[in-house]
Amino acid sequence: MKRPEPDSPEARHRAAAAAEWLVRRDRGLTPAEQDAFLDWLAADPRHGEWLALHRGTVADFTALATWRPEHSAEPNPDLLARPPARSAPPPRKIHWLVPTTLAAAAAITLAAVWWRATPAAPTPAPVAGVDLKRRILEDGSSVELNHGAAVTTAFTATERRAILVSGEAYFTVAKNPSRPFIVNARGVDVRAVGTAFSVRLDAAAVEVLVTEGRVAVSEVERVAPNALAPDTEPKPARWGQRAPPSEVAAGHRATVSLTTTAPPQIVPVSPQAIAQQLSWQPQLLDFSSAPLSAAVAEFNRRNRVQFLLADESLAALPIIASIRSDNIEGFANFLSAAPGIEIERRSATEIVVRRRR
Repeated sequence: MKRPEPDSPEARHRAAAAAEWLVRRDRGLTPAEQDAFLDWLAADPRHGEWLALHRGTVADFTALATWRPEHSAEPNPDLLARPPARSAPPPRKIHWLVPTTLAAAAAITLAAVWWRATPAAPTPAPVAGVDLKRRILEDGSSVELNHGAAVTTAFTATERRAILVSGEAYFTVAKNPSRPFIVNARGVDVRAVGTAFSVRLDAAAVEVLVTEGRVAVSEVERVAPNALAPDTEPKPARWGQRAPPSEVAAGHRATVSLTTTAPPQIVPVSPQAIAQQLSWQPQLLDFSSAPLSAAVAEFNRRNRVQFLLADESLAALPIIASIRSDNIEGFANFLSAAPGIEIERRSATEIVVRRRR
């Protein structure tokens, strides 16, 4: 792909900014960064062209990974050569405003540039997962809530405490050794300084999954009901002083029973199992000429609100977009901006997508 514009200080600035955004997208964008990225794209069509140029360059150099020293003393000079034109598909181009028979697909691509996520309004504690998926705390830590989860916080000068009232939440803790971060769930404390972990609370157990660093899981001392004297008032299975904490390292899960006196169960968890358990987390979905049916299926898998394709002819429509997986409103606006497509909000949980009549 040729350069989007002649060399100039401004062109070099745009090229450098595109390279920086490419690196940040590879790392993963926060919601605020995603908004800034979309604003940057919309500010100048050349921004997207520079980004595409850099992505192509990275793809070319990735081919070097196929060369190994044992293959030969010198790299194959044709390693990065493009295949002959007769065997290669036409190179992909970025169409910004080109009136072709693929106008709908191009318009959907443009909608990704024009769309901007609407910032969430401040929500008082407790924070319900139905209304808020991600919350940045006053110390820079963050909490992401699964559907139905609720968390309250109580920060002091000596500690940062969060109470998981219900459901499942994922915590990314800002480091501050002088103020430990503690998550409490039904008498179980999860203590961390700077790490990332999820806590899930149900009627029978508290489950802690550590993805980064280490945490210490503490619980009150357990006394079996049948160990009490006959004239003693029945107590819960857990009461009294806390037992020594159990350390849980990254890649491990601790399960603390709330109904028995069994000790915490700590087991290793594979990366695949971790990804599956945390698949509810909002992510930046990057669709590269993906069919609309696949994009709709991905959103439907992750959200309570469901998109229904009323016209099968739309299923194969290719789209190019980067949208957070929890931004239902953004995806709906994204689709309605495409020529020939309309949406109907049938109910609070159903959005119909069809060809414009």
